[in-house]
Amino acid sequence: METQSYAQIREKFINEILDFFPSQDLIALNDIRQALEHLVDSAGPQALATLGRQLEADHGWGYYPGHLLARQIHDLITARFLKEGSTVSGAEHLEKIKNMPAVLLANHLSYADANVIEFMLRRTGDGLLADRLTVIAGPKVFTSRQRRFSSLCFGTIKVPQSAEVSSEEAVMNQREVALAARRSIEAARRRLEAGDVLLLFGEGTRSRTGGMQPMLAGVARYIEVPEVWVLPVGLTGSEVLYPVGDNKVNPACIRMYVGRPMPAGALMARSGGDRRIMMDVIGLAIAGLLPETYRGVYGKEDDFPEAKVVLRDLMENNI
Repeated sequence: METQSYAQIREKFINEILDFFPSQDLIALNDIRQALEHLVDSAGPQALATLGRQLEADHGWGYYPGHLLARQIHDLITARFLKEGSTVSGAEHLEKIKNMPAVLLANHLSYADANVIEFMLRRTGDGLLADRLTVIAGPKVFTSRQRRFSSLCFGTIKVPQSAEVSSEEAVMNQREVALAARRSIEAARRRLEAGDVLLLFGEGTRSRTGGMQPMLAGVARYIEVPEVWVLPVGLTGSEVLYPVGDNKVNPACIRMYVGRPMPAGALMARSGGDRRIMMDVIGLAIAGLLPETYRGVYGKEDDFPEAKVVLRDLMENNI
């Protein structure tokens, strides 16, 4: 088999990335190409080869490290597609978790959500927090080369998708799913012990309407660590940046809202250990950050009474 030169590998790699973008603006595409060529050449052949191996690696359940070049490429592209007016609100709440074990939980609109959050964290000047990010990712992230490349911008932990939200035919029996989930949770706790910050999307799947869906009770297992802080994050605009059902990136105005962190120990205690209530508390906290049209099931006035009592108690007592 003929060995490809660095120039050929680089050209193929850059062309794959350019497939993300609408082709009608040739001037902009050429500008992006030149910026990518400069970035890849600055990293060098070894970095590109390592990135290629990570893209092709088999993906069992557990932790996978990120790659600096993947993150630099994504940040370069994201900066070009974010419209003026893209903002972060509540960045002051990030200070409380600066040197603490923490889990970020956000609403889920797009495959781009984790990358957008990583980029916006850096935009606030909190690069150290962004460097600590490990994302809990479902199996679909690992079945597409494009999505797998995006996931290399940070550490990832592959987890089985809940049967409640899975849109694919099951290929694992219940015992296999339980074993894979346990391995993923163990990997997540090791990353917390190592100083990482976890990012989870508690709905388990992207919203097709923009409104929040019910949080999955099983996600609570990732935060059942008393010393951990839970940080609610709201996101809007990513559904325009990289829409469901599309493989193209579009210019978008992104807004990220950061809420007050909650100690997981207090959340567990006040919820009586009920995972359903715990996750609804977090869902309500996220919804409270978002515009009304994004709140979905958590925007209904009379629903989730027990969770609302717990959330109010946590907030009023400044816990």
